[in-house]
Amino acid sequence: MLAKVRSLGKLALAVASSGIAATLLTGGRTAHSTFKPPITVSLEKNSLCSIRKNGPLGKILQDISLIIWDECTMIQRAHVEALDRTLRDLRSCDKIMGGITVMFAGDFRQTLPVIVRGTRADIVKACLKSSPLWKFVNILKLSTNMRAHLGGGSITFPSKLLSVGDEKIPHSNNKIEIDSESGVKVGNIEELVTKVYPDISQIENKDHQWKCQRAILAARNSSVDEMNDIILSKLPGYIVTYRSIDTVMDQEDVVHYPLNSLNPSGLSPHSLKL
Repeated sequence: MLAKVRSLGKLALAVASSGIAATLLTGGRTAHSTFKPPITVSLEKNSLCSIRKNGPLGKILQDISLIIWDECTMIQRAHVEALDRTLRDLRSCDKIMGGITVMFAGDFRQTLPVIVRGTRADIVKACLKSSPLWKFVNILKLSTNMRAHLGGGSITFPSKLLSVGDEKIPHSNNKIEIDSESGVKVGNIEELVTKVYPDISQIENKDHQWKCQRAILAARNSSVDEMNDIILSKLPGYIVTYRSIDTVMDQEDVVHYPLNSLNPSGLSPHSLKL
């Protein structure tokens, strides 16, 4: 759709609610970096995006024909409503989204807006479906999983995922049992590493495709660190440890706290093993 609109000489903007989803779109960026909505928004306030009418982005939005917003189910409705008010102001048009065609894409079975310490009612209230703009959305449902269809993968796996999202699979305490066809069960992280990376000690003999076909996903950074340590210990060669500088120029500024034990996200660990 992006290619079709752009081939006609018109402007089309592709954004997504997450960075990973944005990388899959041609010329895609995150919605926050593009539209610059307020970090904290309130449904009771008429918030606007930080876009100047005479600025570069403001001029583009005045001439744009299509906006595609992927993974829209993750975004809070207040951000979409702020964009609606902003586009109306930029284009001096009182139509929905300033008269721009906006295509939202996403699956409400997946990730919904994250509300810190929010209840289920708070999440529903923040959802795009609760927005007064939703009644203007024309819903089109896709029925074919193109990734599985074109990639030659399992035909039954997509239908199983839909069954999980529709709560058609029996569950206990919000847990479901994975059948043997969907994966292999392992007892510990050591077995997981061995299963995903067999003969990893001979990795220098493996080709590029072998390496690209394997990955381990984890929900927590601590789990990633533990698996990386196990994998690193199995690789051939010697491990070299580099430590960050942990001294101060003025000894009076010394903080008596084990800073070396902290491992905040976004920063390299104190001890980096390569």
